[in-house]
Order: sequence, then C-alpha cells, then structure tokens
Amino acid sequence: MARSRARDFEAKQRAILRAAAAVFAEAGMDKASMAQIATRADMSKALLYHYYPGKDALIFDIIRTHLTELDAAIAAAEDTKLPPRDRLRALVHAVLEQYRDADDYHMVQLNGTRALAADQRQVIVMLERGIVRRFSTVIRAIHPQIDHERPILTAVTMSLFGMMNWAYMWFRDGGPVTRTDYADIATDIFLGGFERLQ
Repeated sequence: MARSRARDFEAKQRAILRAAAAVFAEAGMDKASMAQIATRADMSKALLYHYYPGKDALIFDIIRTHLTELDAAIAAAEDTKLPPRDRLRALVHAVLEQYRDADDYHMVQLNGTRALAADQRQVIVMLERGIVRRFSTVIRAIHPQIDHERPILTAVTMSLFGMMNWAYMWFRDGGPVTRTDYADIATDIFLGGFERLQ
C-alpha cells in the first residue's frame, strides 16, 4: 500500500526548497550535499530523501517552482486594458516584486539549469520562453514595426531582462533606491532607449 502524504507535505516541501536554494547559492551546485540541505532544513537525511531522491531533483524543482510563480505573478499583473507602456511598467514591477527574498532561487536558476537532464531543461526552457513571450508581446505593442526593419525584438526584450535579472547582484532592500523606484528606473531607461531604436 502506497504511503499517504502528510498534511503538511507542501509546507515541508517549500521549506526544503528554501533550505536547498540557500545551500546551493552558498556552496555551489557541485559542492552542496544532501546532508547540508537536510541540516539547513532541520530534518533527517532520510526524511529529505522521502521528498527528493537527490540534488538534481531539488535543483529542478527549485527552478520550476521559481519560474512557475514568476509567470503567475506576471499573468496577474497583466492588464490588456492599459496602454502598452503602462502594461510594460506593471510587468517590470511584478517581476522585481516577485524577486523579493528570492535571490537564492534566482542564483540556482542562473547557475543550475545546465546541470539538469535534457527533459528537465526542456521544461525550464518552455517556462522561460513563456515569460519572455509575455514581455515581447507588450514590447511589440509599443512598437509594432520592431521586427519589420530589423529582427531585434528578442535582443531588445532580453536587454530588459538583463536589467531585471542581474539586479540581485547589487540591489538591497532598505537602501536609498526602493524596489518600486528601481522598477520605474529600469522601465524608464528601457523606454527612453527604445525611443532611439525607432
């Protein structure tokens, strides 16, 4: 008879993912061990293995969870009734807010995807493409001719992601620039430079 799930299965799973992301971010994917993750999650190694069979499964679930929740936050912020520029600003705000307290998850996504099996990478790539597509759709609405003269929509979209994704390297909550401030700064820089492309 199959073992039934504990009532707190999802809460424990989330705690494991947080602990694992912290260990991976500190020690690196190769040096981190299941023993370190179990200690950080305050559980036995045997219980950890009940949830995840190994590091690869943890890395995959950290990235998959991070991207799924990011996509959901972007979808919730998307309002097609707004003018395209305001829609873009709302999406940038949603991403940077979702990144709050998610630096460890973000580092695992940036550094761990290459360690995944091909089928796992495919899942991650599809999630990433869906998120990028949400932004490129709005960017095209701002400038419908963007891909007609030169095929630069992807380059332009990924430039905006560069401003958002690498903020974790320097941005700290409580500093002189708030997360909301930076969302507006990034959007304004992007839109200002975007005008020059036109």
